[in-house]
Amino acid sequence: MLLAIDVGNTNITFGIYDSGGYICDFRVNTHPFRTADEYAALLKTLLSDKGVDFSLVDGIIISSVVPFVNEALIRFSEKHFGVKEPVMLSADTDVGIGINYAHTSGIGADRIANAVAAHHYYNGYVIVVDFGTANTFDVVDKNGDYLGGAITPGIQISLDSLFSKASKLTQISLTKPDKAIGTDTESALLSGIIYGYSGQVDSIVGKISAELPEKPVVVATGGQSYLIAEHAGTIDYVDDKLTLNGLFLIYSHLKKT
Repeated sequence: MLLAIDVGNTNITFGIYDSGGYICDFRVNTHPFRTADEYAALLKTLLSDKGVDFSLVDGIIISSVVPFVNEALIRFSEKHFGVKEPVMLSADTDVGIGINYAHTSGIGADRIANAVAAHHYYNGYVIVVDFGTANTFDVVDKNGDYLGGAITPGIQISLDSLFSKASKLTQISLTKPDKAIGTDTESALLSGIIYGYSGQVDSIVGKISAELPEKPVVVATGGQSYLIAEHAGTIDYVDDKLTLNGLFLIYSHLKKT
């Protein structure tokens, strides 16, 4: 059984797979001081709730953009599963697709996993829009080669920055706005954030699409993907397991080579 771990700046997602594919997943906050034993205790509880035997995990792959948690996760893999060398995904990993990028070391592992899954599950050119701490736009051609993309500040980063600079504004819950014209501060913020980011997605996707030889499929993933996809006209599909599925595909590819 495979444990796929996607470490983001805000959340860590654990996915469980067997030879047939996806079984379940869990999301926890990214914590800088969590120990290997704490990861084990947490995961045992979460898996037990799903009826999954913790001890059946015999393979681990990790995608991380947060270096300071990697040591604890590697120790967790070794101590609790006997996996001495978990796969740490990077641009140097044989992932089965080409990477056309000037400085490959600068590509986040999650973007590589997204590219692999996008090529596997969707035909032709694909743009992946991943809503996270940063919003990333990644382009894969019909041969599966990763071409690059764009990066913008994520929704929560933008809100946190706004609230820290504007003392009269307070935190809000991200929900669907009732209308574009907000009649109080909360509804005005919702309108600006949801419609603003939806417009940003459509604009960037439109610019990228104009540089491609054919119309791409656009896939959204990540925390706010469903909320933004409802208002962004360029998004074709929402796939909230795209990154984890990419890790599963990469691990499967490595086991065959």
